[in-house]
Amino acid sequence: MKLTVVDHVSQLPPQDWQRLNSSLSPFLALEYFNALEASGCVSSDSGWLPHHLVFSDDNGVNGILPSYIKSHSWGEFVFDWDWAQAFEQHGCDYYPKLVSTIPFTPVPSDKLLTNDLSPPDVFGEVIDHCLAQSLNSWHLLFCQPVANNHVDVFERNTVQFHWFNRDYHDFEHFLSGFTARKRKNSRKERLSIIQQGIEIKRFSGCDITEKELDFFYLCYQQPYLKRGHTPHLNRDFFQQIFTTLSANILLIIASHQQRYVASALFLFDQESLYGRYWGCVESFNNLHFELCYYQGIEFCIEQKLQSFNPGAQGEHKIQRGFEPVMTYSYHWVKQVEFRPAINDFCQRERQHMQDYFNQCQQALPFKANA
Repeated sequence: MKLTVVDHVSQLPPQDWQRLNSSLSPFLALEYFNALEASGCVSSDSGWLPHHLVFSDDNGVNGILPSYIKSHSWGEFVFDWDWAQAFEQHGCDYYPKLVSTIPFTPVPSDKLLTNDLSPPDVFGEVIDHCLAQSLNSWHLLFCQPVANNHVDVFERNTVQFHWFNRDYHDFEHFLSGFTARKRKNSRKERLSIIQQGIEIKRFSGCDITEKELDFFYLCYQQPYLKRGHTPHLNRDFFQQIFTTLSANILLIIASHQQRYVASALFLFDQESLYGRYWGCVESFNNLHFELCYYQGIEFCIEQKLQSFNPGAQGEHKIQRGFEPVMTYSYHWVKQVEFRPAINDFCQRERQHMQDYFNQCQQALPFKANA
């Protein structure tokens, strides 16, 4: 096997990407990665330097692993700040590191695009590459679980909350599986939107005008600016995906007294809906739940989509019918003396996540026989 590197996805033959990418997910579409790089959202300036790994054999390219050299840990959603701090306290460099993921996107999926390889097949080659390139660690984030037999690669888990379509006819059919108290609460939340005079409209990608894009981006920026941070993604990125991935875009906007007041952006494929970004310019009771969760569930039922991933974290999703799902990532560090401590941390964290997963299952709103 031969490993080479490209520093922009435009250097990869599109036919190789399409041939090796069996995923339906829009986040693994070549257009998505192109938009990230062409807009400058991932670059040396942002601390996300493209460093895509390409695997070949005698028959040509047989694997692509989108990856980035990083000088920080922002935008990953698998937090290793404590590891970096421990390295610094002991006079060791934690950065630069190699991260194989979709930037700013904690969506579980196959990250290695291939027809005949699995992640463990390339662990050794990637680690050798990191050693040769003086990269101090490697992190494969939000991938499918793998049979990891590499003693120096450690598994970490997190818990997300996803909704699953069990052949629901409509939203009321979905709620019928709730306990009476939880069903009443969800109905009350939805009714409050009507009582506050809020109107909801969905826009598909091809229907989104500059007006909707401008308003969405204003909403998207709000949480970052309030914390004094620069948004990860710029307007040009969204402009590009609204054009190149228009068939996969859903934008939901709330209006009050004929003024736009909030928006939520989703991407979707033939099987799943993915909630990505939400923001508002005026606050209303339960509007976040309506735009980010209830509207998404209704859309999935109408379109017969099988699952809805509304994004990372958020225990408040449980009582609205989102179920705990375990996620997986794999990690290697160059510093041998740190490996026992990191291995111990990962083992304890995995047990904690399993306990948390079990507790979340017990808190689901469904009736016992539902």
